Amino acid sequence: MSAPLGQTLPYRGDIDGLRAVAVLSVVLYHFGFPLQGGFVGVDVFFVISGFLIGGILWREYDQTGRIWLKNFYIRRFRRLAPAFFTMALVTTLVGWALLLPFEFREYGKSLIAATVYLSNVFFFRGAGYFDAASEDKPLLHTWSLAVEEQFYILLPLLIIFLARWRWGLLGVLVAVWAASLAGSILLTPHFQTATFYLFPFRAWELLSGVLLAIWGYETGRTWRGWAVLSWLGMTLILASIVLIPSGPLFPGLLSVPPVLGTVLVIANGLNRNPVNRMLCHRHAVFVGAISYSLYLWHWPVFTLSTYLRDGYANLLESLVWMAVSFGLAWLSWRFVETPVRRARSLPGGFVFGGTALASALLLGLGGWLYTQNGLPARFGPEARTHIAASGDFLQDWSRCYTADTLPLDGLEVCPIGPDGPPRILVWGDSHVRAFKEGLDLAAHEAEVPGMILWRAGCPPIFGVRKVENSATAAQDVACTQANKQIEQALGRLDTVETVLLIGRWSYYATGTGVGLDEANRIALHPTDVPEHIGTGQARLLASGAKHTVQKLSAWFPTVYVLRQPPEIPFYDSRRAAREAAHGTWPLAPAPQTTPTVNRATLAVRSALADAPWLPLAEEGRIRFLDPWPFFCDADSCSAVHDGTGQYFDNNHITNSAALRVRDVFAPVFSGVSQQTALTEQ
Repeated sequence: MSAPLGQTLPYRGDIDGLRAVAVLSVVLYHFGFPLQGGFVGVDVFFVISGFLIGGILWREYDQTGRIWLKNFYIRRFRRLAPAFFTMALVTTLVGWALLLPFEFREYGKSLIAATVYLSNVFFFRGAGYFDAASEDKPLLHTWSLAVEEQFYILLPLLIIFLARWRWGLLGVLVAVWAASLAGSILLTPHFQTATFYLFPFRAWELLSGVLLAIWGYETGRTWRGWAVLSWLGMTLILASIVLIPSGPLFPGLLSVPPVLGTVLVIANGLNRNPVNRMLCHRHAVFVGAISYSLYLWHWPVFTLSTYLRDGYANLLESLVWMAVSFGLAWLSWRFVETPVRRARSLPGGFVFGGTALASALLLGLGGWLYTQNGLPARFGPEARTHIAASGDFLQDWSRCYTADTLPLDGLEVCPIGPDGPPRILVWGDSHVRAFKEGLDLAAHEAEVPGMILWRAGCPPIFGVRKVENSATAAQDVACTQANKQIEQALGRLDTVETVLLIGRWSYYATGTGVGLDEANRIALHPTDVPEHIGTGQARLLASGAKHTVQKLSAWFPTVYVLRQPPEIPFYDSRRAAREAAHGTWPLAPAPQTTPTVNRATLAVRSALADAPWLPLAEEGRIRFLDPWPFFCDADSCSAVHDGTGQYFDNNHITNSAALRVRDVFAPVFSGVSQQTALTEQ
């Protein structure tokens, strides 16, 4: 967010008040208050920044015919850098005590990105702003700072480059504004993460402020205007804060109301009306004055406190942590921001040197955290067991490619085993991913090439479609389309001799997760009717399994199905690692995970998971592979084996487990090897 206005333009208390509205909406939204669109406070900040910086640069350009980049960047560094570096260092220290190694390693990467003003690109490449994982990224909020810093770099250079062509410069600014707005509107439905994070699609918001400042300067505006426009602007801002939903349609058209509202409020900010009197109230001005520091500190406080506490117990706890954010913001503003900003005698070379030194320190620190894998030795052996499991879920997918020829064109195909035409097809959901390393090694050991087709949350069943609460509608449709394409491709997979199906069958049979993921829901429907009526989901799954095996058997002599590994309902490696690492902290919640479960507890779900396949196995139509002996004894099943974590969460196994149990796949690959030997004889 932009720092408070300096001495280059006349001070306007209404803008500090508008800053207060913006930062409070963001803070309240993040701390869980019912402001559906509180995140639009960032858009308000963008317009404010564009107005102030655009006004400063245009005035200098008009009066001198040039832009003094050195002076401009000294002012930017003086106002923005000290508070940012302080926040980053303190967050790193707290992260050292709290964050697990793989999280601290990722934090190191984000620290590098934030320091070089590219965190918006970094987080764009990583994930979406509105997903649950965002709460585990202490520097996620720096994406908007990166957008503004990129603006601070490009706008002065554009003015310098076109300085001799005044009206051409204005034309270019308007053209870029229009192109950026059009890009945001047109591309948000298809590439929402890109339009949310990346500067080209946010530039129009900053340029809205720039063009307003230029218009005001060129026409000699006194910014008094009409009261009705102040009311309209504030109504648009507040309505956006309350009503605009997060998700796949923002920014796009939904970002227009808060931007337009901000333009109207600023353009009429000196009109004596109730809106501006409210904005100029001393409390609003104070919050606006500390808004930059408040924005900097509130997100690390939120992420790290919810990380430690595993969420907030109630609204009162949210208020307590908000108060902590305000306290840190005031300290930062009072003892970091203000002294450096007012130290006009501080030489520009010192400001540049200090910024360069602090940047080098953070870059080195981030690189060290990354290369040292997040410093795993910080925690004890019990925590390290679960820590290792939490990081043992990343596989090498470098051999994967998107097919560009029939019959699998458009689908991601992942070879396993030695190079060559695939003899084995492994088809399934994210459980295929979990078993990938074991499947690959088993294929190499048998010298049988194969291929994997997988899609998360997508049952490898023909004739059904799914609707899942953790997936988007587009992902649900993509699952249906991919399964239909695979069905149509069966007769053209000429080299494939055997098929192996892998899935979380209990999830599809019951329609729900269990234990720690019981909130996950999935509904199965026949693909040829809108919804199933009067047919239980388990029965529908059984019917789909029978239909699928019938289809596969028409083309492949042998069909294998992997029995779903036992679920460990209340285990999650990341949560278990946190509980072990933070167990002695005074604010840490009571442990909720357990790495073992009685077999009797699993009886109902496992029976429903097995029910579609057991009759087919008894009839000899499939071969049913059972991994349970690798994870269970006569009484219980465990997520840890000989001190090594076997589960990433309550249903996905780790790479270590996949390698250990790979012999369960021996019949799949040996059957193909034996058939090959007979053929060669």
